[in-house]
Amino acid sequence: MQDALDRKIITALQTNARQSTAQLAAQLNVARTTIHSRITRMENRGVIKGYTVRLGVDEDRPQVQITILVAVQQPETQSVLKRLELYPEIKLCLSVNGEFDLLISAEAPRIEDLDILVDEMAEIPGVIRTNTLVVFGRKIDRT
Repeated sequence: MQDALDRKIITALQTNARQSTAQLAAQLNVARTTIHSRITRMENRGVIKGYTVRLGVDEDRPQVQITILVAVQQPETQSVLKRLELYPEIKLCLSVNGEFDLLISAEAPRIEDLDILVDEMAEIPGVIRTNTLVVFGRKIDRT
């Protein structure tokens, strides 16, 4: 079970996973040994599965991002997912409840590329309807 300190450590690591335990300790006003043991415990329990690199935005190649909500005929879900895997623009696909079945995040250099993607998705057998949202900006980004 995570407590408030664990959540603070995770948030700090999501912001900058390269900071040392000493830096984290100073930032969170906790002993370095406490930070070290908490991180080790979270790693051992699988709460922290690894560390990664986040690439910056290439100013010369800006990306347009959209979110697509997709309603799918239930027997066709697996075949729809197999088709969606073929699109490199799709970065994330989540199964959700409610009026729609899938929430998809996609990005491309031009909105026209994403328009083609959405049109093609609508033609996939088993897709009932889509609803597309254009992302204007990221307000909180811990990816």
